[in-house]
Amino acid sequence: MSLDPPTYILSLQNNIRARPISWEGAVRAKTITDADLKKIKSIDKVRKEQRKQTIEADVDSFVTLLLGRSGSPSIFEAAAKRQDIIHYMLVLTGDLIDDIPSLTTALVQHPTPFKPFLPLLKASANLEEATPLLTSSVLSNLLSHALTIASKSTSQIDEALPQIYSYLAALAKSSDAGLQDIAVQEYSAVLRTKNARQLFWDQRKETVEPLFDILRLASGATKDQDSTLWSGGSSARSTDGTISGGVGLQLLYHVLLVIWQLSFEGELVGEGLQDEHDIVILYTHLLRISPKEKTTRLLLSTLMNLLQTNRQSLLPAAVLARLPTLLGSLKSRHLTDEDALQDLQSLNELLEEYTKTQTTFDEYAAELQSGHLRWSPPHRNPTFWRDNARRILEDSRGELPKKLAEILSKSWESDKQVLAIGCNDVACLVKEVPEKRQQLEKLGLKGRVMELMQEADESVRWESLRAVGEWMRYSFESKSSLPMR
Repeated sequence: MSLDPPTYILSLQNNIRARPISWEGAVRAKTITDADLKKIKSIDKVRKEQRKQTIEADVDSFVTLLLGRSGSPSIFEAAAKRQDIIHYMLVLTGDLIDDIPSLTTALVQHPTPFKPFLPLLKASANLEEATPLLTSSVLSNLLSHALTIASKSTSQIDEALPQIYSYLAALAKSSDAGLQDIAVQEYSAVLRTKNARQLFWDQRKETVEPLFDILRLASGATKDQDSTLWSGGSSARSTDGTISGGVGLQLLYHVLLVIWQLSFEGELVGEGLQDEHDIVILYTHLLRISPKEKTTRLLLSTLMNLLQTNRQSLLPAAVLARLPTLLGSLKSRHLTDEDALQDLQSLNELLEEYTKTQTTFDEYAAELQSGHLRWSPPHRNPTFWRDNARRILEDSRGELPKKLAEILSKSWESDKQVLAIGCNDVACLVKEVPEKRQQLEKLGLKGRVMELMQEADESVRWESLRAVGEWMRYSFESKSSLPMR
């Protein structure tokens, strides 16, 4: 998979190629040797075919020039104080890696192929500083080849990947779309093996979180406003190559590409992506507003990778997010991409098989486990509560009421409806199984619904009052006279 280089990097590289370098002055100052200069001049500003022939005739000496060898420093170490030479050689090295496979193979077979570049990767307060930007471009390209070529540099790869991930994470966190695009494209270049993806996931606070900030912005919701996603209320029509929040379509595609690559480790990352980023509801919404078939393809494929490896935890969330209904409507988009059509069919079959076996209790439990409540049918259904209240309290050692207490403990500033629904559920539980009130009190639910009677939101006040009323209804009755349900 090959992506066009980021525009900012291309512009920087072209600018550096055009700058004159005082090579002879560097030799006189003993910054570089006369032998180094002869090698550089033999491949600099010549036709690609001539450059290739020159290097292939003496690959080892050019590997030594770039990476050094015992007793002979690399050009990057020798010219450490000459930023103009460092920049020029980084651009030239990038060109050589792209154009001369035999040299690239020899570079990654070197005992320490990344050693000259890692010190140059250190970020400064200025994220647009040329040295680390150019270094990350070369290093990601070199790592990309090292990961797929049988080499002896496994330990060096494991040392280099976390460092380039940390540097690129700083770019991804910036508000500059150009820098963000550099980060995600270079992430994509190196996420080519299981080990690279595992290391990326190990650093997910740095690496993954900024990517989901971009996706939430594209969806029209922030991390604290996920109710927008649950209601399906936001729209994100593309205009002038951008989607919601000013996120460019190309940046959106590249971020989705990185998450798609990560999803090949579905068993490792699936539950974490759901717990930390609500990926199922977010991707369902992005699928609904997807502006291009190529973004639709990545969204469908990522969901397929994650759902089929995390059926127990993610399929309930998919049903709650109304993904099956959306998949049905996608058929009207007349998709032409064969992979997208195959994933659409496979997702439909997977969800149809799952929903055939689900009960109303399963749906309610899945909604609680999602951490977000909506007015789905069970909440207002007296029969559901009569049949399931005791099971809700006792199933899995009271896991569901604990989850309800966790949900109600939050303020839900952007979605007060969640508090109203939670109070409704507490009222129903107390009404149907009053002898279990102490269990609910120990979880802090009685105190919380009493607090919510002071809420400004009218629906929250009403539902909390009803819950407190159910509690008070039994407050003067002895436990022995409580009816058993």
